[in-house]
Amino acid sequence: AEAGGERRERAAGREAPLEELRALQLAVQAVPLAALRARLSDDHLGALFAFLSGNDREQVAVCVSILERLLQALDPVYVIQNLREELQKGLFHPDDSVKILTISQVGRIVENSDAVTEILNSPELLRQIINCIGGEKIAVAKEAIKSLSRIAQTHDGLEALFVSSLLSDLKNVMATSDVVRYRVYELIVEISSVSADSLNYCANSGLISELIGELTGDDVLVRATCIEMVTSLAHTPHGRQYLAQQGIIDKISNIIVGAESDPFSGFYLPGFVKFFGNLAVVDSPQQICERYPVFMEKVFEMAESHDPTMIGVAVDTLGILGSNVEGKQVLQKTRSRFQNLLNRIGHQAKNAPTELRLRCLDAISSLLYLPPEQQTEDLLRMTESWFTALSSQPLELFRSISTQPFPDLHCGALRVFTAIANQPWAQKLMLDSPGFVEYIVDRSVEPDKASKDAKYELVKALVNSKTIAEIFGNQYYLRLRAYLREGPYYVKAVSTTAVEGAE
Repeated sequence: AEAGGERRERAAGREAPLEELRALQLAVQAVPLAALRARLSDDHLGALFAFLSGNDREQVAVCVSILERLLQALDPVYVIQNLREELQKGLFHPDDSVKILTISQVGRIVENSDAVTEILNSPELLRQIINCIGGEKIAVAKEAIKSLSRIAQTHDGLEALFVSSLLSDLKNVMATSDVVRYRVYELIVEISSVSADSLNYCANSGLISELIGELTGDDVLVRATCIEMVTSLAHTPHGRQYLAQQGIIDKISNIIVGAESDPFSGFYLPGFVKFFGNLAVVDSPQQICERYPVFMEKVFEMAESHDPTMIGVAVDTLGILGSNVEGKQVLQKTRSRFQNLLNRIGHQAKNAPTELRLRCLDAISSLLYLPPEQQTEDLLRMTESWFTALSSQPLELFRSISTQPFPDLHCGALRVFTAIANQPWAQKLMLDSPGFVEYIVDRSVEPDKASKDAKYELVKALVNSKTIAEIFGNQYYLRLRAYLREGPYYVKAVSTTAVEGAE
């Protein structure tokens, strides 16, 4: 009996903190942060961190919730100066919720310019953050990547990560698995994008060469993943310069040439073609297409193929390439080949599976749009001929798509009309098409918010055009202006007259 009593007392002792912790949990949520800050002492925090080392999962969960709130009340500099050991233990904790709590604190610390220098003097802590990239929980890994990326925004941070023993920790964690290796590459690309200086640190570490090496390796799936990261690297001028100097752009071009004879090229070819599409837009479409003719040839081949995946990538890439005037002119130089391709794209917009139809509609909008200041006679003639090439009755084609009950397709077709709305030839077409202007001002055909917004953008594009009043005439112009003034969600008030005796 005595032994039983002791056991019960011990159990009650264990429950006591849980009950008290629950009460505390409610209390700290109710008290404003400023008041918590005034009352907190190191002993309180020490006791709570001590509870984290217990095996009781419920107790740990309640403690995490309390600490989340209390630590918010503390200055990040205080946290790193006084709770360094606790943070370190937290990063080793088997429970993911504790790891996430700790690493989000690290996130707060690295956001603070005074506190971040303290972290740089804690190599052990940094080492453990690097190891968190290898964690199973993606949330933990993402937080770790975010913190390291932030640390690398200072010169001292770059030195700490790449010119100390931590570099070997980074390389060790990469050996965990393919997935973890990509996470580290992602971090490296993110850091490299900040400045030419940070790119140099990453290049000198040898990790960028490793990433590039995987592009030319034998594993086709690895290639597909790595080209996406190399594409991100090409988003900054210093990144593009580096890729060009290292001969990597030529390498990618050669891989596209070699893809002819590779039965598995379908896995990585889309990414390689997209790489050039992105490069052309940020650089110069003309220079890229002239220097790497295989890129344009491949895009046309893919668009002319019967493989929906390849057609989709080609259509996206043409949309990117034709999003500026220089790119449009490059496409125009291919003459009848591009005109024939437009006919295929128009056909796909009408008949393909929904997802490909949407991509076609987006590409068509991008290809046909001309900013007002670039509407020369030649360019207007060009967009008109492109529109005509899409179908025998292109205006009717998009109007029929816009009356379908699928909001995505409906909005996609409205965006095509919006793209051409400020071009005089399109305004004449709209006016000459029976019932078209009535359709534009009819609010009852837009079933949902997205469609109402898309229609409103179309009306706005028409009203803001310099030629609209003259081409549409006063009556229609005033109706469009009234629509614009009333906003996208206007509902006409219906007046009701009460009749005696009516139901």
